[in-house]
Formats: sequence, C-alpha cells, structure tokens
Amino acid sequence: MQAPLKPDNESARLESLRALQILDTSAEERFDRLTRLARRLFGVPIALVSLVDENRQWFKSCIGLSASETSRDVSFCAHAILGDEILMVPDTLADERFHDNPLVTDSPNIRFYAGCPLTVGRGNKLGTLCLIDVKPRDLDDEERELLRDLARMAEQELAAVQLATLDDLTMLSNRRGFEALSQHALSVCKRMNKPASLLFFDLNDFKQINDTLGHAEGDVALRNFADVLRHALRESDVIGRIGGDEFVALLTDSDSHETDEVTQRLTRALDARNTEAERGYQIRYSVGQIQYDPARHVSIAELLAAADAAMYSHKQASKARAAQSR
Repeated sequence: MQAPLKPDNESARLESLRALQILDTSAEERFDRLTRLARRLFGVPIALVSLVDENRQWFKSCIGLSASETSRDVSFCAHAILGDEILMVPDTLADERFHDNPLVTDSPNIRFYAGCPLTVGRGNKLGTLCLIDVKPRDLDDEERELLRDLARMAEQELAAVQLATLDDLTMLSNRRGFEALSQHALSVCKRMNKPASLLFFDLNDFKQINDTLGHAEGDVALRNFADVLRHALRESDVIGRIGGDEFVALLTDSDSHETDEVTQRLTRALDARNTEAERGYQIRYSVGQIQYDPARHVSIAELLAAADAAMYSHKQASKARAAQSR
C-alpha cells in the first residue's frame, strides 16, 4: 500500500478547511441529496462527500457506509486531492497503490473508486465527491463529466457554508441557493436528455394567519409546509423557499405524469399534517407546474418565471371557483 503524499499547499489547504468550521458538524440535507443523487445516477452502493483533515478523512455526507471517518493514510481521497482531475481506480486489486489497503482487503471491500476533487477558495482542494463500488467497473467520458457536475454542486454547497444560501426559518435553500443548485441540475438533465419539472408553490390566505394568529404562528405554518415538502418529495429533488410564503421544487428525471404523482402525494401528506395540527387553520397552496424545455428555458430564472405565472393562474382560477360557489 502507498500512503498518500501531502499537497504542496498543505498548510493553506488546512487553514481553508478549518475556516469553514464544517468538520464534525451534523448531517445536512443539501449534501446528503447530492450523495443520494450520485448513488442513484451511477448505480453504486456508496457515495461520499469526503473532507481530508490533517490526519483523517471525515465524511460530511456518507450514503451507504456506516463509518464517519477513516485514517488519512488509508484514504483514497487523500490521493485524489493531489491532482486536478478525477482519480479513478477501475479495479483496486490491480492497482499497486491500493491492492493491500485495509479498505480493500476488509470492509467495505472497495474494488472501484472514482473521486473528483472539491476546490474551494484559492485553489485549495479540501476533499472529494467520490463513488465506491464493491466490484470493478469504469466510467465513460459522459459519466466523468456528470461526476464533475455533481462535484461542482458540492463545491457550491461548501462555499455556501460561508455565504447566506440557506433560509434560517425552514432550513431549505433560499433563492440564491436554489438557483445555484437548480441550474447545475438542469445542466445535468439537458446533457443526459432527462426530463425535469418545476413546481412553484404559494400558500393560500397566509396573510390571514399572520393577521389573526400572529407572525409566530405564521412561522410555524411555514416550517410545517417546508417539512411536508421535504418528506413528500423525492430524495434527489431540489427544494427552496424563495420568498415569504413562496416555495419551489425542481424535480429531476421527472415527466408530467411522475410530477402529478408527486403533487398528489404532497396533498395527502399536507392533509395529514393539517389533521394532526388542529391549530384552527388549514395550510393550503396554489401551485404552478412547468415541464422543463431546454429550447425555451435557457436558465433556471426563465423556468421560475414561467412556473410563477402558472401558479398565479391557478390561484386566480381557484378564487373564481370559490366566488361562484358562494
């Protein structure tokens, strides 16, 4: 086994990593969604966001592996941060650097590894987004590019630790964070010729909750709706709160039929939450649904505008029906 070398800028790299104040923090959905998405897209049992500390590699997100860290001297990711490109090991048993590595000869029995370095700040490679399999395999050029795209998303989330891209109340992405993540997700869908849908939610009569029950209760309603979104939507969907009572969700690899199924599941989950709450009001929403069309929607901003318009039409139609029924 070959122990990894230290990068030439090791002191600056460690300083940049420590400045993030992210080591040994709790799991976060924004990183876990990326590793779940990576595991699903590549069909591997393990996907990690790994950060290489002075004497260990620590996993900010770890899907498919029970360990939270390993020693740096056996770390594949510590090798990966020495270069700029993806480190790929098609068969660990055929690679002299890793064939007798304890992570290969013992659990988790790594036979395939692909790690894309995560660069934050002034060229400091802090870790990797990596894929692990228990059988040999390879990545073609398109799959490598997809892994790079997911790694860029992970880099943005690391940078976002220092920037305000999370909504403090609901812990969903705010507009800035949502647009950054969604733009990358759309690029992946376009490259892989996968469908995507955007849902734009606006809570009905939310002002009335604030006016009659107070803003504290309004915050409770927002958190409840965010929680329902988080659990009703799929693991790989990108969710955000982009305004006072406006929420959005980008559903990747989802056609109109699958999107309808998601909204039906959301409605059932919200009905159940309303029944449990018994707070004197019902959380209801209007929603605009737009199918992503690469020819029409060049950017996430254009898709958001179209979904916003669809939501407004839905809200106006609902008000008209309510008025007629009186």
